[in-house]
Amino acid sequence: MQRIPFGPAGADAPAVAAGMMRIAGASDAEIRELYTAARGVGIDFFDHADIYGFGHPGGTGTHHCERRFARALRLSPAERSEITLQTKVGIQTDPPGYDHSYRHIVAAAEASLEALETDYLDVLLLHRPDALVEPEEVGRAFDHLHAAGKVRAFGVSNCTVGQMRLLQGGVDKQLLSNQVQFSLARARLVADGFAGRGDGLVEYARAEGVTLQAWSPLQGDGGTFIGSPAYPELNAELSRIAAARGVAPSAVAIAWITRHPAKMQAVLGTTNAAHLREAAAGADVELSREEWYSLYRAAGNPLP
Repeated sequence: MQRIPFGPAGADAPAVAAGMMRIAGASDAEIRELYTAARGVGIDFFDHADIYGFGHPGGTGTHHCERRFARALRLSPAERSEITLQTKVGIQTDPPGYDHSYRHIVAAAEASLEALETDYLDVLLLHRPDALVEPEEVGRAFDHLHAAGKVRAFGVSNCTVGQMRLLQGGVDKQLLSNQVQFSLARARLVADGFAGRGDGLVEYARAEGVTLQAWSPLQGDGGTFIGSPAYPELNAELSRIAAARGVAPSAVAIAWITRHPAKMQAVLGTTNAAHLREAAAGADVELSREEWYSLYRAAGNPLP
């Protein structure tokens, strides 16, 4: 598995992470199978959020998927040290909203530690922007969690350049990552750059050493675009390149993301071990410039 820089401090991470958003209804055996498949292809990075599994029948409210992961795996201290656990906090469920206050960040992070049955989080992200955020409060929460040895690194999700700059102004710790929606069928990050729109998030991330994590890397409108009749030209091009490379079409879609010089990390959300292995193989497929642009066009993305 190709590894990429994670933030500007010299750390690295696999080019593909395993997202745990959908494991709420999985059995212990299925979670172990998924985890084993991930480790087998070189994925040692597991993405969570306190909100994942909320509302699932038989669940325990927030932190449900975190609990399912920990209880299914029962990782030894040695194995825990071999992996990266990332989680996200900041979404309120009752009433709906966002909360990036000192009190909420610290309480939610500590609840994640308990749910994941671990002494520390490798990475903590703020889950979506909070319109009422006070950057100094965020900075105080991060300082507290880091000083206590509870969180080692920090980042954000779904933030603009302006939001990242505002937060970084009140936070001493470098924001290492920004988890954003990005796929062939939802390529606005790139399309806006061509059209002179947007805020230059990709360029900002490259210049500042921020790792962009692409969530839903195989999703389009109405679900996955792999094999979907809604994306005939894209699937034809994915299949053509996949056949030439000896991989699955999903691997080519992942390779399209990891080919970008921003060194993005694709976060796979599948709970199917076989599908994970197929798609993760794309991290080691090097697409040509011509193939990258042919896929971009086939997905219906215009070039100026």
